[in-house]
Amino acid sequence: MFERLLSFALVLTRISAFFLVAPVFSWKAVPIRIKVAATVLLSLFFAVARPLGVSATDVSNLEAVLLLTNEAVYGLALGLIVILLFSVVKFAGRIIERQMGLTMAEIMDPLTGERAQPLGSLLEMIFVILFLSANGHHLLLLVVSKSYEAFPPGTIPTVGVLTDGVVAAGSAMFVAGLRLAAPMLAAFMMLMVALALLARLVPEMNILFISMPMRVGLGLFMAMAFLPFVNGFIREMTGWMGRLLPL
Repeated sequence: MFERLLSFALVLTRISAFFLVAPVFSWKAVPIRIKVAATVLLSLFFAVARPLGVSATDVSNLEAVLLLTNEAVYGLALGLIVILLFSVVKFAGRIIERQMGLTMAEIMDPLTGERAQPLGSLLEMIFVILFLSANGHHLLLLVVSKSYEAFPPGTIPTVGVLTDGVVAAGSAMFVAGLRLAAPMLAAFMMLMVALALLARLVPEMNILFISMPMRVGLGLFMAMAFLPFVNGFIREMTGWMGRLLPL
């Protein structure tokens, strides 16, 4: 009996920590009852399907608390790596908004309940729709399943492995975000050069007055051209998860 309770508690801790920060499951738009029900049902399934990685008879109360803490750390690390890779599109949208001059425009993000910029939120919503249409939520559940295949309840990778995974995911987010936004940055640079030449050729023209609508128009046009690359990034993100997650 104690072994089953310990196994369920360890599984529940890891899955709860993962869902606490993972995309889709952690959003405020998802009702709390659904989150709790999904967490408990998945915990029951994995507690039955995956045996303990330690002997329950040799586990003291203090060791049980440490095992639960380790499971929480592992679940949070997995969720943090996934959310960092998931934030690439939103990060690229932030770069575009800075070039468009829309950094002061803020809205309430309906997914997370936090303040965000409108273009970044729009790109993120489109990415979420494409992600879910490609059964991306199944990918998140597969991450949980693979974690128990590699590390059964009660066993986790070392802190160094978890730290390396989080740092690598953060680096990947910046690199992939800059790569996605690179064509738009090049377009804005060409626009700035064109405006500079126009200012020299027509000194009496108010460049500051006409630059704002041109930057916004160019940004919206480039964002529309950017959408096909979002769908391709979903497949790339799947490969990055396989390389960066400590599974």
